[in-house]
Amino acid sequence: MPKNSKVVKRELDDDVTESVKDLLSNEDSAEDAFKTSELIVDGQEEKDTDVEEGSEVEDERPAWNSKLQYILAQVGFSVGLGNVWRFPYLCQKNGGGAYLLPYLILLMVIGIPLFFLELSVGQRIRRGSIGVWNYISPKLGGIGFASCVVCYFVALYYNVIIGWSLFYFSQSFQQPLPWDQCPLVKNASHTFVEPECEQSSATTYYWYREALNISSSISESGGLNWKMTVCLLAAWVMVCLAMIKGIQSSGKIVYFSSLFPYVVLICFLIRAFLLNGSIDGIRHMFTPRLEIMLEPKVWREAATQVFFALGLGFGGVIAFSSYNKRDNNCHFDAVLVSFINFFTSVLATLVVFAVLGFKANVINEKCVTQNSEMIMKFLKMGNISEDIIPHHINLSAMTTEDYHLVYDIIQKVKEEEFPALHLNSCQIEEELNKAVQGTGLAFIAFTEAMTHFPASPFWSVMFFLMLVNLGLGSMFGTIEGIVTPIVDTFKVRKEILTVICCLLAFCIGLIFVQRSGNYFVTMFDDYSATLPLLIVVILENIAVCFVYGIDKFMEDLKDMLGFAPSRYYYYMWKYISPLMLLSLLIASIVNMGLSPPGYNAWIENKASEEFLNYPAWGMAVCISLVVLAILPVPVVFIVRRFNLIDDSSGNLASVTYKRGRVLKEPVNLEGDDTSLIHGKTSTDVPSPNFGKNIYRKQSGSPTLDTAPNGRYGIGYLMADIMPDMPESDL
Repeated sequence: MPKNSKVVKRELDDDVTESVKDLLSNEDSAEDAFKTSELIVDGQEEKDTDVEEGSEVEDERPAWNSKLQYILAQVGFSVGLGNVWRFPYLCQKNGGGAYLLPYLILLMVIGIPLFFLELSVGQRIRRGSIGVWNYISPKLGGIGFASCVVCYFVALYYNVIIGWSLFYFSQSFQQPLPWDQCPLVKNASHTFVEPECEQSSATTYYWYREALNISSSISESGGLNWKMTVCLLAAWVMVCLAMIKGIQSSGKIVYFSSLFPYVVLICFLIRAFLLNGSIDGIRHMFTPRLEIMLEPKVWREAATQVFFALGLGFGGVIAFSSYNKRDNNCHFDAVLVSFINFFTSVLATLVVFAVLGFKANVINEKCVTQNSEMIMKFLKMGNISEDIIPHHINLSAMTTEDYHLVYDIIQKVKEEEFPALHLNSCQIEEELNKAVQGTGLAFIAFTEAMTHFPASPFWSVMFFLMLVNLGLGSMFGTIEGIVTPIVDTFKVRKEILTVICCLLAFCIGLIFVQRSGNYFVTMFDDYSATLPLLIVVILENIAVCFVYGIDKFMEDLKDMLGFAPSRYYYYMWKYISPLMLLSLLIASIVNMGLSPPGYNAWIENKASEEFLNYPAWGMAVCISLVVLAILPVPVVFIVRRFNLIDDSSGNLASVTYKRGRVLKEPVNLEGDDTSLIHGKTSTDVPSPNFGKNIYRKQSGSPTLDTAPNGRYGIGYLMADIMPDMPESDL
């Protein structure tokens, strides 16, 4: 309600008060009683009122116990698995240290402004994504529904990754680790190494055959993988128990789920620095390649990473901020969380490349040993003359530097015959240039590196526990982005909705724990989020800046925060961010069009990956994921534009006044030109156009605008009609 207005209640014996004039005449004789009365909307008290400081009315919406708890929840949501296994890959692929510059620029242009926008609308309106965009523009209310759909799609496969991490975590309490060596196969005559493992590697074999037991194509279901099914069930049970009470339960867990990954990353970094070759990995990582930075693809991938790293468009940011006090400095929060996210990505990159540098040195030493033995064989066979080998070199214990010297000599002397010798150059850079991301980094490259760690089971337990915590932190925000808007809109019990949501997600998620499930994870990751989320955030930007009004929004922020935000945000929101987002959308569509839709399948008899195109039904599923995610936007727009459904849940409603109660009735949601984000006094906004009779018989009630903040207040209505009367008298 507007400031200084009172909540009033009164039992009147009059059936109907015909007009404002009649109402005022009735109240003159009982002004004191009227001042202490209370308005009831829909027969019950409005729970989520605009509570000002000093008000006796409490806001019953849940709230964070502390600012630290809220910041940790936002950090846990934004810092996820992508910081550990995608950012390092993009950094290595797109110019090393030079990649950080375009990333930082786009973080300032797209990331922080849009993150600040979502935080501010959620905090002021105090609703989930559906309620927020209904308030700002009812015709664009589909934005909130689209966010919920995308959140659900992402939650379906994201929790599968947590299930994978739980499986590896459970298998890490062994010495040696089960993926340390290739398994042996026995037959009637002798024992030999598993051929599929021998052709690939122990960690690769364990991932594809032991963990996933993967099929050779997406069309071969192969039935359920019971081990991963149990892990998926455990993952959903954890999420459900953590979220069942909303922020009252998840808010306590974020202290562990958000902070523990930093403890592990710092421990890994210290341990990795003590390993041989870690500096080689970090040097390779941060050696800038400026020429790559000029390629448009680098900027497109950096923008996409910024976009997903902060969780824009999911609704989780809005949901978390909706539990804040209205005077919270969300601008500070936006900058703080964004830079914590960035520095977490850099920290994870240091850890990843320090470990990969160690792994590259281990593999390089094996390479030198194997090729030294080959050179000794060639010397015995006479293929190579002993005279060309320097006398100071010990072939039986050759160092890397000595091997490179011998390799160069042999290459020059045996110029024509050299290719037939099949000697490897054994360069560390070649191993480091083998870019890996996603599951390949976490479950193959990193696990292989940890097998060479002293006390490898301990580090494996820590690593996969960290992945579980990173995943859970993101899942809390994702589920909150689904549950909060639905609870706010449809007033269902959060506990029941959370259980139903998780149970249904587990049942649908069974497609991801088939033997072909990994291919469906790839499909959902590629098609269910990228384009829909871009469209959602573009529409969010348009709704605030061009539908609601950027000038009005800046005024709302000034009143809410107590200071005027920098004009930098004004220009970012109005001009730069929309253009950048549209460019990113077009570039993503073009990239999808140029890239053949398909997936990397593991071929058992070849013991290697092979790119396969999706079958016709697979293409249909890909298209359906994109269409279903963005479908709510046009559907809601058409329904509300042409009034196809009588919307009784809107905040603009006609009012009847009878027996001291204001009853809300459905009306047309169009034409609301008041400030819905911040309540202003009557002098700050144009007076609504009322009919002759505001309070009429229940048989027919005219359209009536509410107070600017979407609430109902007799003081506000009367102040508009009689502006000369002091508000205290109203």
